[in-house]
Amino acid sequence: GMAKDVTRYTVKVFLYEIEPLIWRRFTIAGTSTFAALHSALQKAMGWEDKEIHEFRYGKGKNLTDVIATPDPEIVVEGKFTDEGDLTLDDFMKHRRAPTRLLYRYDFIEDWVHEVVIESKADGKAGKPTLLEGERACPPEDCGGAWGYRNALEGEVEWMDDDYDPEKFDASAIKF
Repeated sequence: GMAKDVTRYTVKVFLYEIEPLIWRRFTIAGTSTFAALHSALQKAMGWEDKEIHEFRYGKGKNLTDVIATPDPEIVVEGKFTDEGDLTLDDFMKHRRAPTRLLYRYDFIEDWVHEVVIESKADGKAGKPTLLEGERACPPEDCGGAWGYRNALEGEVEWMDDDYDPEKFDASAIKF
């Protein structure tokens, strides 16, 4: 059958505290839940989805509202929404693009990503589509942004010989 028309959002994600930027841009159907967005972010960046995560948003600098899996490690001051229940269309209903959220992955290493829902357009249902990106994802368990920067400066020896921080292979990303 024909894929039905849905709203598709263009999403840009980049990692905080690392220069030059490690970033990706992809489109995702508005009917996708935040659980599916989490999955897409993991695949787009190159993480292995081994650790806990959350989305944070709010007014101004006050990012107390959380979208995540119900987990005792997730601390919420504002309101909590289960990521399996909320779609991008629901979230964007009363918001206009661009809209920013924070995506935290691995609360020990604390990889903080800015996620920008940049724009929306009519499109087809289906999997996310990668548009572009730059630079390799940091390895899991490398000590967060601080450990990663130290490794790039040659102060730490975890760097595999086959790890190239400049390499981004779009074809390797499978949603």
